[in-house]
Amino acid sequence: MDFGIPKEVRDLEKRVGLTPAGVVSLIKRGQRVYLERGAGADAGFRDDHYEQAGAQIVYTAEEAYGRADVVLKVARPTAAEHALFRHNQVIMSFFHLTVASSDLITALTENAVTAIAYEVMEETDGRLPVLHSMSEAAGRLAPTFAGQLLTSAAGGRGILLSGLPGVARGIVIIVGAGSLGQSAARAFVGIGAQVIVLDNNVDRLRDVDEMFNGTVSTMMANRYNLERVVGFADVLVGAVLQKGQRAPVLITREMVRKMRPGSVVMDFSIDQGGCVETSRPMTLRDPTFVTEGVIHFCVPNLPAAVARTSSHALTNALLPYLKGLVDCGLECAFRDFAALRAGVKMYQGQIVSHRLADALGREVEFDLNSFLESLPQ
Repeated sequence: MDFGIPKEVRDLEKRVGLTPAGVVSLIKRGQRVYLERGAGADAGFRDDHYEQAGAQIVYTAEEAYGRADVVLKVARPTAAEHALFRHNQVIMSFFHLTVASSDLITALTENAVTAIAYEVMEETDGRLPVLHSMSEAAGRLAPTFAGQLLTSAAGGRGILLSGLPGVARGIVIIVGAGSLGQSAARAFVGIGAQVIVLDNNVDRLRDVDEMFNGTVSTMMANRYNLERVVGFADVLVGAVLQKGQRAPVLITREMVRKMRPGSVVMDFSIDQGGCVETSRPMTLRDPTFVTEGVIHFCVPNLPAAVARTSSHALTNALLPYLKGLVDCGLECAFRDFAALRAGVKMYQGQIVSHRLADALGREVEFDLNSFLESLPQ
């Protein structure tokens, strides 16, 4: 099986689809890996690192795609990359297809591509192994960016989140108690902020309460509570996830209007449409805008700010599934690895995901589970 690692082309997307350590694991299993020249450079991995690991360096994205049975990307392919897809290819990335443009769906269909979306790879116990690694990175980065945005020089409230002796700590409201919300809570607590976490799942709130030994306040994420807390938030973190679906809008424009001027909204659900009505996608180059007097930070690929750490984490999460893929083949791996099977949104150009079909207003075109059950053991 031949793997291709093209260079990411989205602005300031500095992560790479696989590190040299990951390449070594594939090469040891008799696979070939083709890396587009410079694909890992922005994450601190030189081409000679990959060559020493056993990869072959190619000089164009066309070659990285053209030689590959499986393409390992980070960000969703851009329009310029659609023309590079090879017939019957497997492409793995953070697709977020429910909010993707229709031309990507068309390109995947016309080229009979099997699309595996990292963000919905889910184990039988509910864990999202690949997304979890990136959520942890984003959560831990949140206080760094929030602290900068709250400074007077940045137009913020002039708040030091940790406070000072005799001066109250800043208040951070986190909506969503999943892996990102918990990671963000840990990071904000670590710098001394006052943290309140809201979720509509009482078991998750119980986990948060136990995790922080009662030092983090928890509330149910109903409209009444949300309207109460936004008014005194210095930082409002949106960490809402509905697996494989567009994020629900829980924070309305009217709620944002109640926030104090210079406070900060960080909508980490923006890669799935955003959970704050006033949010819109930004980039690491231009990460913020001001609406209703509130600074909005809405960067879908925040882990790219720490590209080396994030690339290592992505590879660590992916490797068990890539090993399964090469050890027994595509369909066998789908059958034996629940997370890989859950990540398949399109199989050979046909929609297999009910959630994707609903989002596109179409029907499921292929029953992957029945097909896999029909295969000989």
